[in-house]
Amino acid sequence: MKTIGLIGGMSWESTLFYYRHINEAVRKRLGGLHSAKLLLYSVDFDPIERLQHAGNWDATAKIISGAARSLQAGGADFFLICTNTMHRVAETVAQSVDIPLLHIADGTAAVLKSEQISRIGLLGTSFTMEQAFYKDRLTRQHGIEVVVPDSVDREVVHHIIYQELCLGEVKPASRDRYLHIVDKLVRQGAEGVILGCTEIGMLIEQSDTPVRLFDTTAIHANEAVKFAFDA
Repeated sequence: MKTIGLIGGMSWESTLFYYRHINEAVRKRLGGLHSAKLLLYSVDFDPIERLQHAGNWDATAKIISGAARSLQAGGADFFLICTNTMHRVAETVAQSVDIPLLHIADGTAAVLKSEQISRIGLLGTSFTMEQAFYKDRLTRQHGIEVVVPDSVDREVVHHIIYQELCLGEVKPASRDRYLHIVDKLVRQGAEGVILGCTEIGMLIEQSDTPVRLFDTTAIHANEAVKFAFDA
């Protein structure tokens, strides 16, 4: 079993899921008292959030790259950035170390292609929904067309992530608003919807809607376990 490196804390609410899901998956695979070999570097999210909204991505890259180097020095064989948004700087971070980075969009694309989905809706922070780093990777590298909400709905999705979910607040009214936006994406031709922020799975899940949902947090965690056991 390889040692998994996790860069978490963005937010720690979703990092909890990574830790639990990875360990449960390892126990399911090996049985008994087995658990994952992993290192967690949990950052302070507040200064990163401020830099995100200021558009200072170079400064965020330095923080995340430092975390990646710490994981490498600690013995991690590969690592994950436990957030969709910070894949905005994934290339820079990956170049700062010698161990591989498992990109969250690649694992998601693999699942979508296995389900023969070619047009997908995307929910996430405004950075993920509006900037090219995530959508273009799905489209150019994997041939999957991406549909995002309109500007008003993007603001709603973004606000709920940062002002509620990252603070551990799960509100029924916000769930209803998200499900309404999901339905609108389907009317735009989406064959399913990516939950493209690691906190969104706290708010909506598959049992809430007949629309196929793809939770990137679960997908990413599963990819980590699979990679940890690959020869």
